[in-house]
This record gives sequence, structure tokens and C-alpha cells, in this order.
Amino acid sequence: MNKPEFYIKLRKYARVNNKRAVVQMVTSIVPFFIIFILMYWLLIKGYSYYIVLLLAIINAGFMARIFIIFHDCTHNAFFRSINLNRVVGHFCGILTFTPFHEWQLAHKIHHATSSNLDKRGTGDLYTMTLSEYYAKTKFNRFFYSLFRNPFFLFIIAPPVKFVLLNRIPKNVRRNRELVSSAITTAALALIIFLSWKTIGIRNYILLQLPVIWIGSSIGFWLFFVQHQFENVYWSRNKEWNPFRAAIEGASLYKLPGILRWFTGNIGYHHLHHILLNIPCYYLKDCYEDVRLDEAKISLTLRSGFKSVLLKLYDEETKKLLTFKAAKELVKIRTGNQ
Repeated sequence: MNKPEFYIKLRKYARVNNKRAVVQMVTSIVPFFIIFILMYWLLIKGYSYYIVLLLAIINAGFMARIFIIFHDCTHNAFFRSINLNRVVGHFCGILTFTPFHEWQLAHKIHHATSSNLDKRGTGDLYTMTLSEYYAKTKFNRFFYSLFRNPFFLFIIAPPVKFVLLNRIPKNVRRNRELVSSAITTAALALIIFLSWKTIGIRNYILLQLPVIWIGSSIGFWLFFVQHQFENVYWSRNKEWNPFRAAIEGASLYKLPGILRWFTGNIGYHHLHHILLNIPCYYLKDCYEDVRLDEAKISLTLRSGFKSVLLKLYDEETKKLLTFKAAKELVKIRTGNQ
């Protein structure tokens, strides 16, 4: 299927349905608050904290679903009204500790530069090429290996990013982004203050921390697996093709039904990158109607976990490599076998 035919089929799904949007909001936000109330009740009644943590895992799933609503609102692809997208987006941003307009700007840059090796650094996970890595000092290589370590990427970095770094404005000269960041942080400060005066700061931390920790880790994992797989397309700016970047630079992450529901169909990420104003509630319908040659970009839960081992992009073979494979390849190319 050529590009024009492909876009004609996709465009019918690039429409907003307010009723479906409301249903998605109700089935995401209402359970999110109910579970928090149940967690608090179990906590004050003296039930095992392990039960509370079990509910926190479930609520982290709802937090991920709320973040997808937030994500669609930043694309103005959830409701028909731009203003309603902004209001709901800010509300979901407070629930997920993320400033709306600031994230919107970074994500816009991500879509415009995805898979472009010369424009890395905004809204992406920094990945070195093979040649860049071996041109670095041993100290820098060691630092990069720590940065790409799964424990850092999915355990340490997520709560630091969402709880702390998201409180620091990145665009102090852009009024809209600065105000959005201030609104989110002020709202969170108010929630913490009211929690301190009502349920107590200790209880707030025991309830909120595991949810934001696990939820942010889910978010980091989804973003990682959407753009980090063996056959991912990357290119230098001169040869960069935005259509290929969309269709080959984002994965099709095939998840079981329940996980697909909690992640708001974002596993059909290649379709989102091809036409970013397809709402999350139409992505599954779109996928089932528009079939592509998806063999190179398809990931399952199992193959997705294997992607964690991929660290460096080789511009010659056009593949992401493990450190071990990269080392062996360098030995072959230099003749040091």
C-alpha cells in the first residue's frame, strides 16, 4: 500500500467522539479515586500494607490509563473542543504529576524529530551510536552504561522525573509553559497540604508514593519499548524520512487484552506516529482495519523485555545492538579477533 492510499484509510479514524471520550474518562478516573479511598480505609483499619501495595499496583495501571488521556489531550485529539482538551489535560496532568503545556511542547518536538540521529535529546531516550560510544572515554562509556541500566531506567529515573524534575520549569521564557508548570506544581502542593491537615502526611506518602512510583515506571517502560527495538529505523538528518520514521521507528507492542486496556491502546504506536490525531479509543479499530507489513516492528511481552539489552545503534547494519554484540562487531571490523 503506498502512502496516499494508506493515509486515506487512516483519516477516517482521525476523528473525535465525545461520548467515547467521556466513557474513557469515567472508567479511568472514577476507579482511580475509589481505589485510593479503599487503600486509605485499609491503611487506617490496620490491614497489612501488602494489601495496600497490591491495590497500588492496580491503581498504577489506572494512572497509566489517565496518562494516555493526558497524552491525547496534548494532541487535541481527545475532545472536539481545544479548551476542553486543555482543561482535562491539566487535570490529568495533576493526577500524573506532569505539566500539560510543557510536556506538550517536548512531545511535539519528539514527533518532529523521532528517529533523527542528528536531533536527539528532546522528548526521547538518548541512545548512542556504535561509533559515538567507542569514541568516548572509558569514564563516559561507564556513565552511559549506568544510564542504560534497567534498574536506573525503570526503578530510579521514573519517580525522580515525575516527582522532582517535572517541578522544575524547562521553558521559563515561554509564558504558556511556565504558567502550566506553575499550575500543576501549585495544585500538587495544595493536595499535599490538605492531605497533611486531613489524613496526615505519612498516610499520604504511603498511599501516593507506590502509585506514582509504579505508574511512572510503567510510563517509562512503554516509552522505551515503543522506540527501542532491534530493527528500529533511525537516520541522519540529510536522509531522514518522516514517513519511515513513523511507520518503522515506532513499534507495534502486542499486549494481552487487559494490559492493552490499561495502556489505552498506545501499543499501536506506529499508527499514532503516522497520524497523531487518532484518539486512543480508535487505535484498536484502526489497527484491525488497516493492516501493514508489521513483522519488523512487532513486539510481544517477551521480545519487549529482550529490548532492554539493546544499547547502541549501528549505522552500518541499521540495528540496535547489545554491548556484547557491539564489542564483537568492533573486533571484526578492526581485525582484532
